[in-house]
Amino acid sequence: MSELILHHYPTSLFAEKARLMLGFKGLSWRSVTIPPIMPKPDLIALTGGYRKTPVLQVGADIYCDTALIARRLEQEKASPTFYPAGQEFTVAAFAEWADAVMFKHAVSLVFQPASLAVRFAKVPPEAFKAFVADRATLFDGGSASRVPLQQALHQWPTFMARLELQLSRSGDYLFGEPSIADFSVAHTLWFLKQTPVTAPLVDEYPQVATWLARVQGFGHGAPSELSSARALEIAASATPAALPDEVLVDPNGFQPGDQVVIAATDYGVDPVAGALVFSGREELILRREDERAGVVHVHFPRLGFRIEKC
Repeated sequence: MSELILHHYPTSLFAEKARLMLGFKGLSWRSVTIPPIMPKPDLIALTGGYRKTPVLQVGADIYCDTALIARRLEQEKASPTFYPAGQEFTVAAFAEWADAVMFKHAVSLVFQPASLAVRFAKVPPEAFKAFVADRATLFDGGSASRVPLQQALHQWPTFMARLELQLSRSGDYLFGEPSIADFSVAHTLWFLKQTPVTAPLVDEYPQVATWLARVQGFGHGAPSELSSARALEIAASATPAALPDEVLVDPNGFQPGDQVVIAATDYGVDPVAGALVFSGREELILRREDERAGVVHVHFPRLGFRIEKC
């Protein structure tokens, strides 16, 4: 069986979500550290253009977006589950809301000038300017809009009060037992905890702060370092896994073999081109070939992504 390879960098909040999910599952994995800003040549050789962090690689199969990464980890190890029986829709829908709405608010709060000054205090001015320029273009062409800082501050107490109430009724976790919902909230609050400017936005809520420590207690599993060059070699020497046996008549008429492009719709909307080999209810798979990565299958969620014929 191929190793799980996570392409990420330490300060990425969605990478922290993936790391905690790996810890919850008690999995061993290889850690490839990627640049936090473009260019990312080794990653793009695998994905074909998708630039967001993190990306999960399993041999010659490349999984984009933590929503789909969670489902791949569920295949790897079914128990403990991210989707408790009878609550599958509830926890998945809540996770989708958190990854969109709470995430955007957290970014606005963390990127306020006072917080940025602390966060990048030891970073050379040139590197800070490059980071800001990279993030300024990340939202170009997508449907996601930036939340003004004043509005984020205005709405944040409502989110946290609702989380406090939910935890006071449900117990140790948001829906009674650990689920994908917990990990989709925890990484946004972890992000806020990175500077003393924004940490009080979490610490002032005791139920939430206790819960966050509990989720972080799952740790990150058992990572070991791997170079990006070696990850490319692994992809090139592997064969993509067998396609799922699910049958779905695509509502827009896409067929296996169609030459298509797939891209996120919210932000980071860089398109990936290839041959569609699978269209399912949760997942789309493209076949593409790269001179360094070889033949790979790039997996995307259906939700939050668009598909068009070339």
